[in-house]
Amino acid sequence: MNEIPELNVEKTTEDIIEFVQDKVKEANADGLLVGLSGGIDSTLVAFLACKAVGSENVFGIVMPSTTTPTEDKLHGTKIAQKLGIKYKEIAIDSILNEFLAVTQLDADRLSIGNLKARIRMSIMYFYANSKNYLVSGTGNKSEILIGYFTKHGDGACDIEPIGELYKTEIYNLARYLDIPKEIIDKPPRAGLWNNQTDEDDIGMTYDLLDKILYNHIDNEMDSKSIAETLNISVDDVDSIINRVNRNRHKSNVAESSKKTMMVI
Repeated sequence: MNEIPELNVEKTTEDIIEFVQDKVKEANADGLLVGLSGGIDSTLVAFLACKAVGSENVFGIVMPSTTTPTEDKLHGTKIAQKLGIKYKEIAIDSILNEFLAVTQLDADRLSIGNLKARIRMSIMYFYANSKNYLVSGTGNKSEILIGYFTKHGDGACDIEPIGELYKTEIYNLARYLDIPKEIIDKPPRAGLWNNQTDEDDIGMTYDLLDKILYNHIDNEMDSKSIAETLNISVDDVDSIINRVNRNRHKSNVAESSKKTMMVI
């Protein structure tokens, strides 16, 4: 089977809710904190979080910068209001600018984008610690596999509720949970710099990416077979497989050197 099997949205929803409930209980936490970007992933996680622990135990934070599309900021607050969760809006530009002024580095666009993600995660953990909440990640399987996230930024979290769902499966679950169509129909984007979109950064659509990843990871097919199956070049397939291999470190605990014991 070369196509991703159809997702059982009802059972998947139940499984995620149970998973979240178990992790919150294990940690003896009082609730969940979700960063609300206004995109489909964070919106889906917020919906699931409310179903798992109740809207009264979910806190959202909207953290726009000058490169955040106005539409995304509005969608973030709109979702918080729709779900009836408490939330805070914190613009991060003053923190970002102070950091850049202190370090006095002529940083490139990617470094500044990653810094934004790490500032946001610092804010989230500050609030989570003060409330005894777990920080919920919003990463999906497609992004995690190719390393399309910031290490110690949006990749940092206590639980990853949708981390086993490919991006195309996210859309299926979002429709099942009646997430607003305007959010589902938006192009996926991180807003780390102006006019940025996920698919431009990745170099292909999520639909094609997911098919390559599914056949490589789940079906264990080689590059040539995947290329022939999807009618694309081997180079396109290899570019994704190489990206998966190159970015594995981003999802792993930092490695330590081995130690040698004295022989007595």
